[in-house]
Amino acid sequence: MKHKKYSSVLQKLLCFLLVLLLNACNNEGKNKPADDTPTSGTIHISVDESFKPIIDEQIKVYEASYPGTRIIAHYKPEAECFRDLYSDTANRMIIVTRGLNTKEDRFYNDSLSYSPVSDKIASDAISIVVNKNSNDTLFTIEGLKKLLAGEMGKNRSVVFDGLNATSTVRFAIDSILKGQKFDTAVVKAVKNSQEVLDYIANSQDAIGLVGISWIGNPEDTAQVNMLKKVKIGYVQCSICKDSPYIKPTQYSIQTRRYPLVRGLYYILKENYSGLGSGFASFMKYERGQLIFRRAYLAPVMDFDIRNVKVNEKLKKE
Repeated sequence: MKHKKYSSVLQKLLCFLLVLLLNACNNEGKNKPADDTPTSGTIHISVDESFKPIIDEQIKVYEASYPGTRIIAHYKPEAECFRDLYSDTANRMIIVTRGLNTKEDRFYNDSLSYSPVSDKIASDAISIVVNKNSNDTLFTIEGLKKLLAGEMGKNRSVVFDGLNATSTVRFAIDSILKGQKFDTAVVKAVKNSQEVLDYIANSQDAIGLVGISWIGNPEDTAQVNMLKKVKIGYVQCSICKDSPYIKPTQYSIQTRRYPLVRGLYYILKENYSGLGSGFASFMKYERGQLIFRRAYLAPVMDFDIRNVKVNEKLKKE
C-alpha cells in the first residue's frame, strides 16, 4: 500500500512539472510570429529623436545585410519612447539615453514575467552650437547653469528640441541645472534637433543644444554644409592640462574630457531570439560599433585610442 501511495504521489508530481514546462515553452513563444528571427521579419522600434542620423545608418546597414528584415523606426522624445515600451504591444525596442530603473524593471518583470534586456551601446555628447557670426564660443558649466536659470539677463536665448520629455532637456536639468528650474523667458523650444540647427543658423543671439550625431560628423555632407552656418562651441575641461576649453570630439567623449557626455542604450522587450535581439546584437558588437565610430560617437567596444607623435624628419642611417 505504501508503495502504491508513493507511486501515485510521484506521478502527480511528474505531471505537475510537465505542465509547468509546457506552459513555460508556450509563454516563451506565444508572441513570436512565424517569420520573426534575427535575420527575418518586421519590427517597430521607438528611438530618441536626438539619434536619428546614426540609427538611420545602423538600420540601413542591417537591412542591407539581411534583406528579409524591416526595422521601422519611430523618432520621438525620449519620454514618449518609454510610454511606447509600456503601452504599445507592437513596440518591442526603444533606443534612449538611459536604461531601466529599479521600479521600471520590477514593473516589467511582474507584468511580463521577465525583465527587458538593456545595455549601453555608445556614448554621445551634447554639443553647444552658435551662429557662424557669434564671437562667444567658450562656455563653462557654471555659466550655462546661470544662463539657463536666467541669471545672466534675457539678451541671449537657449534653444532646445522641446521643453518637455526630451533627453536633451532632461540632461540639462540633471547635469547642468542640478534640478533647478529653467527660466522660461530665456529657454525656447522647437520641434526637433534639425529645427534647433536651423534656428541658430538664423539667430546670432541664441545658442542651441543638440546631440553630436547631428553636427559632428565631418563625412556627412549635410552636416558639413550646416557648419557653414553654425559653429560648435568649446566647453571648459576641468581635467585637461593641455587645453582649458575643448570641443566634443570622439577622443574627448571617450576619455570624458568633454563634460557634457551621456550614454546611448537599447531596451528590448523580447524573451526569444527574434529580430529585436538580432538588431540589438548587431549594434552592440563589431559591425554596429564601427558604424558608431565612423559617425564620431564613442563606441563601447574597445577600439584603441592612442596619442601618436609623428617625427617630421627621419633619422639618417
